[in-house]
Amino acid sequence: MRKDAATVQAMFSDIAPRYDFLNHLLSLNVDRRWRRRAAALAGPKGPVLDICTGTGDLAAAMAKAARRTVLGLDFCGPMLRRGKDKRECADVRFLRGDALHLPLPSDRFDVVSVGFGIRNVADLDAGLSEMVRVARPGGRIAILEFTMPGNRVLRTLYGVYFGRVLPFIGNLVSRSRAYTYLNRTVLAWTTEKELAERMKRAGCASVTVHPLTFGIAAVHLGVKAGG
Repeated sequence: MRKDAATVQAMFSDIAPRYDFLNHLLSLNVDRRWRRRAAALAGPKGPVLDICTGTGDLAAAMAKAARRTVLGLDFCGPMLRRGKDKRECADVRFLRGDALHLPLPSDRFDVVSVGFGIRNVADLDAGLSEMVRVARPGGRIAILEFTMPGNRVLRTLYGVYFGRVLPFIGNLVSRSRAYTYLNRTVLAWTTEKELAERMKRAGCASVTVHPLTFGIAAVHLGVKAGG
């Protein structure tokens, strides 16, 4: 699926006011638990960068787990402004920037994370390489993303939900067509195995996959080589 950066940026700007509400509504609030689980698995102790941070929910979960300020980066100004106004993001410092060209030094962060955003970057391999570049040797790359369930019945229900229910409700509430695009990115997303292999090619020495909620989402946890 072709992902034009300007189009994606404009789309997220349009849905920023209702983004958090729809995330919690459409996931039945399970997304909050997923982010806490991703933060626990990443085990942040030093500096943390969260890319494609949106309104900062995963960054806030990382900040709470690390008990320190976390840097959240996104290229969409309206999403960042929403994040800055959120009480739970008090320990998140927001920075506007491009995930494909991170304006940050190499070998800097203990954890580099992304939650439900990596599938929207125009070049997945370049995005993964940038995440690895700014992580310190031995640092962790944590990717929280939707996955396709292995169970046939669940896979069918998943397809119906993302193909029909989610875009209908999302487009209705957001008053845009953004959720038609977002559901397509989920259904066209790569497999767990393929993402793990691409993380390794980007410079992760090892990758483990941690399924969540019957396999409809997962945390991919990579370790940068050289640590």
